[in-house]
Amino acid sequence: MPFEVIRGPGVPQSHLPFSPAIKAGNLLFVSGQASTDESGKVISDTFENEFRRTLENLQKILAAAGLGLGDVVQVRSYLKNQSDWDAYNRLYREYFKEPLPARTTLVNCLGTVLYEVDVIAYDANA
Repeated sequence: MPFEVIRGPGVPQSHLPFSPAIKAGNLLFVSGQASTDESGKVISDTFENEFRRTLENLQKILAAAGLGLGDVVQVRSYLKNQSDWDAYNRLYREYFKEPLPARTTLVNCLGTVLYEVDVIAYDANA
């Protein structure tokens, strides 16, 4: 099989039918991540805390693939509330550094969680 499912210690699991991430050649496609514990249970909190927990989950998946946030080339973010826009951009800058990944952000589009993200990362060593 030309694809590899990425799993590892601390990588959040889901009861839904998808893989946490799929590696295809030099690219890693990470499924939507949210504020969940390792079992996939949603942890509701403030926007900032949900954002940070989501990025921690993302970092666990990237690490399981031998990558980090600096390897991310595209980010798609989803915000439940437009009112979190400023906090989102402030927090985003804490995690993503130059050169910043390409980014798309949708607002007013989530039901249960306040923030979700999916990314594509590039593995220069693959």
